[in-house]
Amino acid sequence: MAIAKAERLMNLALCLLGTRRPLSKRELRESIEAYVEAFQSGGAAGSDDSFNRMFERDKDDLRELGLVIETVENLDGDVGYLARRDSNRLPPITIDAEEAAALGLAAKVWQQARLAGAASGALQKLRAAGLPEDADPYGAHSALEPRIPVHEASFEPLMLACRDRRPVTFDYRKATAARPEQRHVEPWALECWRGHWYLAGWDRDRGAERVFRLSRITGKVRARAGKYTAEVPDVVTVRETVASWAGESADRTARIRLRKGAGYPLRAKAAAVRELGDGWDELEIPYGHGLDAWLVEFGPDVVVIEPAELRADVVDRLRAVAKG
Repeated sequence: MAIAKAERLMNLALCLLGTRRPLSKRELRESIEAYVEAFQSGGAAGSDDSFNRMFERDKDDLRELGLVIETVENLDGDVGYLARRDSNRLPPITIDAEEAAALGLAAKVWQQARLAGAASGALQKLRAAGLPEDADPYGAHSALEPRIPVHEASFEPLMLACRDRRPVTFDYRKATAARPEQRHVEPWALECWRGHWYLAGWDRDRGAERVFRLSRITGKVRARAGKYTAEVPDVVTVRETVASWAGESADRTARIRLRKGAGYPLRAKAAAVRELGDGWDELEIPYGHGLDAWLVEFGPDVVVIEPAELRADVVDRLRAVAKG
């Protein structure tokens, strides 16, 4: 939502909530600065029809957001609008000890992103509303210090694009590519999996759903005007997609040689490890879709022994990078 529109809706909501009697369209038009500025020039842009269309859209948007707006006919026969406070008051919020602990942990998570201030502010408001100041939000696990690292500059613009449903463009370098390529994406959701952030969305150029690792986005993320061309699914399975790339759902086993002191993520997944000498180990790794792309990331520290098709896929990817 554009900042100007959000401010206009906020002013309209405050005006409807603050009045003791129904206000007509004329009164609202003269009272709200955004309406005054938009239609003070007169002519076609300042016509009653233009204002009526904008007001009706704004009123529908507020109702969609949950504001209860009443339409009342006054003694003069004019239609007036108001939002009664008792109709728009939330029920009392009660939080038990477990919920308080969950909120406390959640507030500690966002320490490296824009959400840190919002999370801290929300917790302070809850404490002001009755959450005990001396309550231990961690309980028996007071040593826990949860963190979700957010080092990528692309995180914040993509988070806002997902929220506002705005298409974006960015340069993206695949693991097997020497140079980045521009992508046009309709972002759906961001999710963190094993310390890395991923974006799921609709790739317009390829006409298909894609998942992008934020650490491979280069340059700035630019938002674009326009609506989505693909329907956003009710459930976006980011982790399941990435897990399949990493062989989490594998039903086969690959044997690789791995240089000592390298490839700790591979060692963590290994079903078996055997020392070969000369600075190398042999690992058995669950083998699934996308393992070839993952192995390429470790460069000369990994050599695929079997299966043959996996070895061929890794070699093809390495050759593609060398040619680039």
